Amino acid sequence: MADAAVALAEGFRGQIVVPGDEEYDRARGVWNAAVDRRPDVIARCTGVADVLQAVAVAREHGLPVAVRGAGHSVAGLGTGEGAMLIDLSGLTGVRVDPERRTARAQPGATWGGFDHETQAFGLATPGAPYSAAGIAGTTLGGGIGWLTRTYGLTCDNLLEADVVTAEGRLLTASAASHPELFAGLRGGGGNFGVVTSFTYRLHRVGPHVLCGALYLPGEALAATVAAVRDFMAQAPDGLTVACEFGRPRGVPELPAGTAVRIGLCWAGRADRGREVVAPLRALPGVVADTVQTRPYTLWQQMLDTGRGPGAGVFGRSEFLSVLDGAAIDRLAEQVAALPSTDAHAQLAFLGGAVARVGAEDSAYTYRQAPYLLSAVGRWTTGPAEPQVAWVRQCLEAMRPFSSGGAYVNLMGLEGQGRVVEAYGLAKYERLVALKDRYDPGNLFRVNQNIRPSG
Repeated sequence: MADAAVALAEGFRGQIVVPGDEEYDRARGVWNAAVDRRPDVIARCTGVADVLQAVAVAREHGLPVAVRGAGHSVAGLGTGEGAMLIDLSGLTGVRVDPERRTARAQPGATWGGFDHETQAFGLATPGAPYSAAGIAGTTLGGGIGWLTRTYGLTCDNLLEADVVTAEGRLLTASAASHPELFAGLRGGGGNFGVVTSFTYRLHRVGPHVLCGALYLPGEALAATVAAVRDFMAQAPDGLTVACEFGRPRGVPELPAGTAVRIGLCWAGRADRGREVVAPLRALPGVVADTVQTRPYTLWQQMLDTGRGPGAGVFGRSEFLSVLDGAAIDRLAEQVAALPSTDAHAQLAFLGGAVARVGAEDSAYTYRQAPYLLSAVGRWTTGPAEPQVAWVRQCLEAMRPFSSGGAYVNLMGLEGQGRVVEAYGLAKYERLVALKDRYDPGNLFRVNQNIRPSG
């Protein structure tokens, strides 16, 4: 919309990109190459003033607002068809206060950049398990990673957030100021405004942690998952574990076909951690063991390989409440049907600090769910259909064991009913009331949308 671009240009300090510009196709692209959306205006912001202006212009010209931090959303929500794309990817500053153990970060920062700054002081906060993922999307959707059982979700460690609302106000939300908005930001996605700054609580972590992976052949999946399930039921909170099922590269000890990868991270003293994880390392069938002390920043990068931008991605997730023999057998059947070496499933073991936060303290819903299953198809060549079909089949097969909904950060575009399921009906209705208060016109709707009641 040319009029919106012209209006935005008056006093805008950042760069404006519109269709026809040489940079347009690159500027509208996101991590998931399967996403092909054409925003009307791309506003590359340099600070809060630019964000305020972009929101005002979008509102006045009737454009929906899409917001990009690092652009790492599975659903490609860092861009939008016919939207005002507020691009915050250039805002990557991180300021650490080691005495107060806090960090203030801008929304374009990735976890790689954030961890680089905080680990200079031996500090960290729970973040996504991929260094290229953005802090903004992770936090607003919940945030599950390698420190989750010890210190909670990313959003549990958010202390305050600066937010530009739909009406053009800049608010600072915290437990003491605008507490309802603060609770909604912690898991409610980008529904309530554009967050221009996040302040986090930090914890003593590293700089070295005991971490690594155990690899077992695919035929051991059922017995291995059952053993890990039983072990984690009694494991201390200092240990976070996730199993990945796929066809790993670079592990010559493994036979051809699928394999089980048990990733683990211990957040405490390494000597105690070795005692805790010894039963996992002694599981029958382990053919490779990479568990050792290494820099936390390095461990945060260990899942990056083969998951960079430029590929099509299709993913789904489901919180599970049941992981009995029938559920494990069903999971094994789905893993056996993997369509390619780039497809995989993950099973994260939750509980610990996640389950000790009050159900109404944040928008994140499934705190008592002990497991999170995700399935991801990925392709750079060849048709997408086999990947998409396998992901759909996998999650449908596991639905009988569900806690009732999905993890917002691992959702695709699955329809409004699925968004309601992600929060649960009662909490969703409360979030609608919050949406009515802060965004009654649904300006911020390029997201897992909580629709206003009007």
